[in-house]
This record gives sequence, structure tokens and C-alpha cells, in this order.
Amino acid sequence: MKLFQIEEPEGPPLAAEGPGAAVGIALGRGQGAVAIAVGGNAELLPDSDGAKLLAESDLGALLQGLRSRAEKQLARPVTHAVIAIPAIEAGPIAVAAETAGLEVLDLVDPGTKPVESAALEAALLAEDLAPKVG
Repeated sequence: MKLFQIEEPEGPPLAAEGPGAAVGIALGRGQGAVAIAVGGNAELLPDSDGAKLLAESDLGALLQGLRSRAEKQLARPVTHAVIAIPAIEAGPIAVAAETAGLEVLDLVDPGTKPVESAALEAALLAEDLAPKVG
């Protein structure tokens, strides 16, 4: 009896050296959130530690932690991000993202939105701006 069938994905296999996933990251008020979007639908990735991220003096370490969380949930590399961060804090973010192994597709100011909402919106923008594979 056959219960299910796994179908091969269409198109050529993904190149190992090609771009990885793009995510939306939001930072603010001592919290960080990461989200993904597929087909115009965004979803927050759960906090694997069960706690909000605390403010860290090293933005690179904070971004690396969010990147690692996304890679664990997606089971694939994350190489690109749209980052929502208040404009007054955006200066050092490019260097921190490079340290974390992320290419910044865009920086957006979340205004007064909650971190979770800003991450969802950033993920939708990341889906649009991400390099296309193939």
C-alpha cells in the first residue's frame, strides 16, 4: 500500500554557490524578530529559545543569532535580508550584517510598528528583492 509519493521539484537543482533564502529582520526595543515570505504570505519564525532577544552591544552577533534561527527553521542557508531598524540606529547595521554573513537588500524604518509586524513587512519586501535562482 502506497501512502504518499514524494515528487521531484521542477527545474534544475539549486546550485550550492547560488543565493540562499532572503528573510525579513526587525530590530528594536531590545527585541529582534525574523520572518520569511513565500508567494506573498509572510510568517514569523518561532523563537527557538522561547524568549525575546535582549539588546546586545554587538549587532553582528544579534544578526547572526537571527540568521541561525532562520537557517535552522528553513533547513537552508540564509544569505540576504531586508532589515527594519529605526533610522537613528541604521548607521552601523551594514557592517554588522556583513559580519553576520548577510547581504542587505534594503533598510526600512519601521516607525512605530511592533517588531513582529515590521519583520513580516520586511519579509514581503525581501521576497520581492531577493536574487532569483536559475
